[in-house]
Amino acid sequence: MSFTDSHAHLDDERFDPDREAVLHRAREAGVTRILTIAEATRPTEVEKTLLLAAEHDGFLWVAVGVHPHEARHATDELLDELASRATQRRLLAWGEIGLDYHYDHSPRDVQQEVFRKQLQRARGLDLPVIVHCREAWDDCLRILNEEWGGAGSPAGILHCFSGTAEVAARATAWGFLISFAGTVTFPKAEDLRAAAAAVPLESLLIETDCPYLAPQAVRGKRNEPAFVVEVAAELGRVRGLTTEEMGKRTTENFLRLFPRART
Repeated sequence: MSFTDSHAHLDDERFDPDREAVLHRAREAGVTRILTIAEATRPTEVEKTLLLAAEHDGFLWVAVGVHPHEARHATDELLDELASRATQRRLLAWGEIGLDYHYDHSPRDVQQEVFRKQLQRARGLDLPVIVHCREAWDDCLRILNEEWGGAGSPAGILHCFSGTAEVAARATAWGFLISFAGTVTFPKAEDLRAAAAAVPLESLLIETDCPYLAPQAVRGKRNEPAFVVEVAAELGRVRGLTTEEMGKRTTENFLRLFPRART
């Protein structure tokens, strides 16, 4: 078995009491790789995440970016410092970046400006991007089209996808992979499952976004990478594949996007 959790937050304090046990359970469940996200506006957390990846070389990989919630803190100096980390072997992507109009923790115009700046820097460095979009699809797609459309395949990941099949089709045409989280297992997520059914198999990824969004089978618990198997099972049901086959295919997709993670 081989499953890849393409989006986790292992630096979260909720993992502090038992982080090593969490990683052990992931391995026992068949997870072979985890991409864990660091928030660039918290330097100590970035270093914590990179150190954790070094301790689990080949199993843990890292993405670093300024989340839209924190866009108001994203100075040009910070983005330049982030760009200087691009050569680190364990850093695979710039992210998560994007737009979040649900909470508006940062003003929308600031979110858009910082999203553009990060896309421009990542593209200049030939780094894939991890995109977060919540209740902002029109603006997100417009900015991606202006800053990244036609950039070549694969361009990155739309993580914890919450859009329609039409949105996914536009993004995959630009080379993006579409990652589904535990939300696809929720009973009322029929529209999301319809989108998952429409995405080309070679464009699918699975993730936990842990410690958030535990799948339905473990709803109410702290999410963790081992539970990505539940996401694979649901996507397999939707696509007519076994859980193991979905894990294999989504791992292959991840490695096509991030060939360095083969080692």
